[in-house]
Amino acid sequence: MTRMTTNPAANAIPQPLSVAAVLLAAGAGARMGYKAKSLLELDGAPLIRRQIMALQSAGVTELVVVLGHHASEIAPLLQDFAVALVTNPNTEASPVASQRLGLQSLSGQTDAVLMALADQPLINEKDVRQLMDAFKQRPEGTALLFPRVQGQPGNPVIFTEAVRSAILACQPEVGCKQWRQQHSSQVHVFDCENPHFVQDVDTPEDIEKLRQSHGHQLQWPTQTLP
Repeated sequence: MTRMTTNPAANAIPQPLSVAAVLLAAGAGARMGYKAKSLLELDGAPLIRRQIMALQSAGVTELVVVLGHHASEIAPLLQDFAVALVTNPNTEASPVASQRLGLQSLSGQTDAVLMALADQPLINEKDVRQLMDAFKQRPEGTALLFPRVQGQPGNPVIFTEAVRSAILACQPEVGCKQWRQQHSSQVHVFDCENPHFVQDVDTPEDIEKLRQSHGHQLQWPTQTLP
């Protein structure tokens, strides 16, 4: 009689990836006339609310939103979300300082961390899931993954909890980009054809380009913010 043996690992149910996220919305919007870019509206909803809904709908279990220059305008719009709001008190600090503040504010209890930008107008739940799925299937030895579309690097970026800890253990000037440059062997480029990952808005011209290329019209809020 031939005895059949089984491999328990082969029959194991894949465990879901637990992901935290840091959403950056601390910038001054200097090239946009010192307006809060994340308050631009698409289909009647501010970009920052659209981003939060996309992240949470995709399964992000912990979300920290980092505010700064326009905190008093943005914060009242987020009160109905289960997110942690932190404000960078140094409005002249570099974006790295806001990244690190967000990373410090996470619990450290998830498998991975996603670093997202509040001025990416087209990112949706499907895009976030695509990035998370790519991270699940990353090559062995990969600690950080970022999307690239036709040679252009994009966002969000996703990395292991170990990378979060490593960044925070570095000097204050080290953020995601600096860590990535210093540890290229642990970085995987996710090449895809999704233009959402490389679309952001920094200037009024970018708003017009978005309308022409994608047919989406961004509008500034017409009501006075609280």
